[in-house]
Amino acid sequence: MRVDERLVEEGLAENLALARALVMEGRVFAGEQRVEKPSQSVKPAAPLRVRGELTPYVSRGAQKLKKALEVFSIDLKDKVCLDVGASTGGFTDVMLRAGAACVYAVDVGYNQLDYRLRSDPRVVVMERQNARYLTRDMFERPLEFAATDVSFISLKKILPACFPLLEAQARFVALIKPQFEARREDVGPKGVVRDIDVHRSVVMDIVEFIHNCEWKVAGFSYSPITGPEGNIEFLLEMRRNHDCEIAKEEIYNVISAAHDKFVK
Repeated sequence: MRVDERLVEEGLAENLALARALVMEGRVFAGEQRVEKPSQSVKPAAPLRVRGELTPYVSRGAQKLKKALEVFSIDLKDKVCLDVGASTGGFTDVMLRAGAACVYAVDVGYNQLDYRLRSDPRVVVMERQNARYLTRDMFERPLEFAATDVSFISLKKILPACFPLLEAQARFVALIKPQFEARREDVGPKGVVRDIDVHRSVVMDIVEFIHNCEWKVAGFSYSPITGPEGNIEFLLEMRRNHDCEIAKEEIYNVISAAHDKFVK
């Protein structure tokens, strides 16, 4: 049996997505041997164990939004929220646990959202829905908060479609994935961006784009976890009406701190 399937069967992971994430983080061991791939077969006699604390969330990606809510002091109690690129539902899970009244979970894919979230009456599942074509009349309730974690597409394609959907005082958290924003020649093997100068360039380009959309960057931090291949990712908080904008120097300091943490 594959190790990811066995993790779920033995109750060490709630779903396959979380099981695969645990393996990729290097936390799964068969006996004393670390498991390298989710597809790896292990002998039935070899006991499986997971090092570290098991996350209560449906996916590891939940840690990204959890940090954003803490760092940017965002209160979601009784808020109506939008999760763009919901996938298995890590962000949706965090929103609900933070007290959201309703979450619209949007994804271009199908049947990925965790069953617990899919069956939660507070969740409105919007599958097979390209976020670029969202319109305000698709939502029965005013959107007070949004968050997005998307892959294989630039935020420049997503943000302009999302901004008009939100209420005037809404707050919006986006994850910057440099590998999908950088020039092709700046992306290394396995799609990994390692150059700090490329990170700076990518982030400032997105910040300028947001300004041109008449929104402001109110907060900036780095994701507490890297992408599957080791990409450093960054968190932005945006607001339409906000007096204070984060300074370029502070953005550079955060990027440097991320490299200190993740680059060995």
